[in-house]
Formats: sequence, structure tokens, C-alpha cells
Amino acid sequence: MRIDAISIFPDFFSVLDISLLGKAREAGLIEFKAHDLRSYTHDRHKTVDDSPYGGGAGMVMKPEPWGEAFDQLLTGNPTVIFTTPAGKKFNQEIAQELSKKQHLVFACGRYEGIDQRVVDYARTKAEVLELSIGDYVLNGGEVAAIAMIEAVCRLIPGVIGNSDSLADESHNDGLLEYPSFTKPQSWRGLEVPEVLLSGHHAEIAAWRKQQSMLRTQQNRPDLL
Repeated sequence: MRIDAISIFPDFFSVLDISLLGKAREAGLIEFKAHDLRSYTHDRHKTVDDSPYGGGAGMVMKPEPWGEAFDQLLTGNPTVIFTTPAGKKFNQEIAQELSKKQHLVFACGRYEGIDQRVVDYARTKAEVLELSIGDYVLNGGEVAAIAMIEAVCRLIPGVIGNSDSLADESHNDGLLEYPSFTKPQSWRGLEVPEVLLSGHHAEIAAWRKQQSMLRTQQNRPDLL
């Protein structure tokens, strides 16, 4: 998979060099590059924002640098993702869909957002998604893009060493994942549930299903 990210802070994405995603890049499973939006400007101040038409607080990202960036990067059959609190909420189902794409381009806004014409223009050149990672506002789209990239890329075959571990995770079946335990059996007066020590796989599976239901009801009843 090829992934590009456009940002005025491309150094944000250096975290993708570590852990499993870093290894996946080294193995050639993922090709990633962060692009500095300011490199697509032509004034000596490398201006990427201006005051909003109609008035209001803050600044809006100008369309010209984005247009030049898209003209360079949107080749073939890409999917452009605008990370925005005004977008559709990102979830595991969307992550699974995106993991099957060949080329993703993340457009990371700042300030009061990106000129709407940039989104409209991108739709003439590529599939476009406007996505949010939650009902809150961040200073920019980079953190959201990194979260989405990790959620998507770990679903690519070969990125996770044991692919079976993906099957029992939260949200895969609409429920939150059951609690996990490891050695020692007793720790600071707290014990591992007896059923997990029984060796009865059917009983363990039933317990885990029950725990998933209880955890979902307590923490995310909206999923039920």
C-alpha cells in the first residue's frame, strides 16, 4: 500500500518509523511519505492560510498549495482522506475497507480548516472521504491521520505477525474485546478467573463472549 500525508508539520509522522509499522515499511508492505504543504507555496513567507470570507475568528487554509499538492500526488486511483471533526466517524469497518485500497492520501488541515473548494476539487480527481476520530477538536489533523494509518495498516496481511490476533479484537464483531490475563496466576491478591485455567475451550469461549457483552454494556451501550 502507498500512503501519502500532506501537512505543514510533516515531522509529526516520524512515529510511523517505529514498532510494527516501521518494520512493515522496511519489508516493503507499506510505502509512506509525508509532504510539507509549504513546499507547494511560491511567496517568500510560504503562506498557507488567510482570513475567512464572511468574517469570523481564526484563519483558513488557502486552496492554491493544496491544488498543487493534489496535482502532483493524485495519480492512478487514490483515496483522499480529509481528517476533520466535521467528518463521518472513523471505525473498524472503515479501517477494513481502507486496508484494501492501493493508495491513500491524508490531507491534514490546521487553523479553522481547509477552504471547502479544496475538498470539492479533490472529488473531481479521486475518491474522497471526510473522517473524524471522535467528537472533539484537535489542533490539527496529523494525530487523527496517524491513528487512522495505524488502524488501517495493521490489517494489511503480513503487518501483524499472528493474524489470528486480529479476529478477537474490539469492534470486529460489534462488541468490545473481553479482558485478558497472563502469568502469574495470583498477583497482589488478585486472581486469574478459574475458567481460564480449566482447559475447557467451549467454557472459555462462552465466558469470553459473556465478558465482551458485559464490557460493551458498561462502556459502550450504544454498540448493542
